[in-house]
Amino acid sequence: MESSTYKKRVEPQRLPKAAPNILIILMDDIGPATSATFGGEINTPTLDRDAKMGVAYNRFHTTAMCSPTRAALLTGRNHTRVGNGQIAALANDFDGFSGVMPKSSATVAEVLKHYGYSTGAWGKWHNTPEEHVTSKGPFEYWPAGYGFEYFYGFLAGEASQYEPNMVRNTSLVQPHEIHRKGHHLTEDIAEDAIKWLREQRAYAPDKPFLMYWAPGAVHGPHHVMKEWADP
Repeated sequence: MESSTYKKRVEPQRLPKAAPNILIILMDDIGPATSATFGGEINTPTLDRDAKMGVAYNRFHTTAMCSPTRAALLTGRNHTRVGNGQIAALANDFDGFSGVMPKSSATVAEVLKHYGYSTGAWGKWHNTPEEHVTSKGPFEYWPAGYGFEYFYGFLAGEASQYEPNMVRNTSLVQPHEIHRKGHHLTEDIAEDAIKWLREQRAYAPDKPFLMYWAPGAVHGPHHVMKEWADP
């Protein structure tokens, strides 16, 4: 110690200072031309605003099913190349249909996390085989195992919008915490995501973020807000 020279450790900067924040919104079963943002008749002013602030793509080829499309989007690879030839609930031992995205195919969240992004996912996951969806894991095939530092949502293919079975990171959310009068899943995950963003800005304002926001709407069951459903 007496003869040593102190040299401050400097963490390597792997991102430019102007690295963009990234918001991915994934909604099931809605036609690409349904919203006004992409030429449809349904007025979606918030989506319009978000699209104008970023980049809109018009040549993403879906697989017409939940899990395969999600796996392709998250990894940038063909769905059968990453074990998701069909939905996770019907996974089997055929090549390309195991329901498990291999660790050799990194997700966008894994890559960006290692480059210095904060990463979070909300809403529907549907990329974990049924036998792994238990409170005791294993968790390597949950969002936390695929690069998402934070997750608040449901692991299955669908969920009640009024009384969903929710997970926060790797812990099941107790029903009494969310099953309350006026609860709606889309609003709930929006509020949680906003809270996460505010904390992100407070604790690490210079750190960019990746937000993967995938509500249960408009996938079945079709549970709209109570004020819309009840006369």
